[in-house]
Amino acid sequence: MGTRRIVLVASLVLLGVIGVAVAIAATGSHGHGGTEKAAANTTFGSLLVSSSGMTLYHLTTEKPGSIGCTGSCATYWPPLVLDSGAEVKAGSGTTASKLGTIRRPDGRLQVTYGGIALYRYSLDTKAGDVKGQGSQGIWYALTPAGTQAKAGTVPATTTTMNSGGGYGYGN
Repeated sequence: MGTRRIVLVASLVLLGVIGVAVAIAATGSHGHGGTEKAAANTTFGSLLVSSSGMTLYHLTTEKPGSIGCTGSCATYWPPLVLDSGAEVKAGSGTTASKLGTIRRPDGRLQVTYGGIALYRYSLDTKAGDVKGQGSQGIWYALTPAGTQAKAGTVPATTTTMNSGGGYGYGN
């Protein structure tokens, strides 16, 4: 009887893990159109964010013009990618010359700012969350200046970016 309970519990745990993985993947499987923007954060100042207010991050181990976050990394850190035919457009407070794209290994175009590839963090669940800030000592939110966000160093303002496209992995 003890062995059956262990197998049952292990099966339930496995199903739970699979369910979480599917939920994470599902949140990133649809495109998103509209405006990407940046919003004021009382701790970090002005941050680049998506149209729904989700913070945009960069991987500090990536060199400008390169992609280092693929596979399971991109599940937790969904890249900001354009829908087919969409263009990147600078919104209020951003610098148009800093906006660009880079081709991901899967062929999609990922939005860059100052040559730095932009990502979201899957555990940021609502607008204004900055739960990925400093994660693993390599993930940091970006400011409209294209620099790493640091607590208490930038006055809070709002900035927008319009890509006309969206996220291939999530909103």
